[in-house]
Amino acid sequence: MAEFIYEEMAKKAEESGFTAVAPLAMETIILHPEVRDTCAKNKCQAYDTNWSCPPACGTLEECWEELQQYKYGILLQTMGELEDAMDYESMMEIEKRHKEHVAAFVDQARAVQEDCLVLGGVCTACKKCTYPDNPCRFPMKRTSSMEAYGMFVSEVCKANDLTYYYGPNTLAYLSCAFFK
Repeated sequence: MAEFIYEEMAKKAEESGFTAVAPLAMETIILHPEVRDTCAKNKCQAYDTNWSCPPACGTLEECWEELQQYKYGILLQTMGELEDAMDYESMMEIEKRHKEHVAAFVDQARAVQEDCLVLGGVCTACKKCTYPDNPCRFPMKRTSSMEAYGMFVSEVCKANDLTYYYGPNTLAYLSCAFFK
């Protein structure tokens, strides 16, 4: 990313509350059909239920074409501590904080570049999505997940020198944003 844009976006990301921020090199992005296949198994119960998830977010080919419009990326991470591997309450709290950070960042990023793409997880802009009967009410707030676009999150982190696994009893949520 042009240095001044990355620095500006990194500052906005830090102000939004993210634990770590790193540049995302576009050439490191690989979309994997097997990641999308996992979406279709519907473990998160979001598949075919909203505009931000498959199949509504587009085919992998369409996602790839969309990504080709962008020149620069930034990784956005929220990390938190767990009491133990079964600490579900803390997991949900870390996820909630990450979603709050993403929501704050989306507004700031789109104020700089309206047509930036933020992959910030399953969209939660509305309590009940209008999918499939009506258009999205808030397309400028809508985010998809990196997995919906076919990305292995750990692979993206490794390729861009951002730690993903911080050891036992830690949890990291990752999102990213793309700019022209």
